[in-house]
Amino acid sequence: MSGDKETGTIPPPVAWAQRNNLIFLTICVEDCKNPQIDIKPEKLFFKGVGGTDKKTFETTLNFFKEIDTEKSKHATRGRNIEFILKKKEDGPYWPRLLQEKNKYHWLKIDFDKWKDEDDSEDEMGGPGGGGGGGKDIEEMMRQMGGLGGGGMGGMGGMPGMGGMGGGFDRPDLGDLDTKSDSDDDELPDLE
Repeated sequence: MSGDKETGTIPPPVAWAQRNNLIFLTICVEDCKNPQIDIKPEKLFFKGVGGTDKKTFETTLNFFKEIDTEKSKHATRGRNIEFILKKKEDGPYWPRLLQEKNKYHWLKIDFDKWKDEDDSEDEMGGPGGGGGGGKDIEEMMRQMGGLGGGGMGGMGGMPGMGGMGGGFDRPDLGDLDTKSDSDDDELPDLE
């Protein structure tokens, strides 16, 4: 489940979130070139070298239930490796990602992608969203096949990001009073 002390490998930081039919999984290893990834219905194996220290990371994640390997995808990015894993059976949320009930310091919830099971479906997919934001998930799956045009893939619809193109209004400093300020007066000698 974790790294191997004999070979000097350590488990990579992993973040995950889920929907009724999907698991979002992110292995957080920067600059990981040509990682070894093996996805089976019951587990995922990862081994790769990366990070600032070029350490070897390795882990095997034994899933709580099976996934559909044919409909699952992954993409290696500069900062991480992202997975969208299709659950074999749609239905209730898994109580945890792994078969084991142990807590691991390297396994965390991805709160940016997490959506509670009882949240309304309208929040993600809009009216008639097709069960949990089908269009958003389709777009993410399409991006997993290759990002094409650069930019910050998958971040186009973030609220509050408009205007981030560099046109910030800067205050005009020309009308500041440059005469002496009370803080500029000499201080009395210390006794």
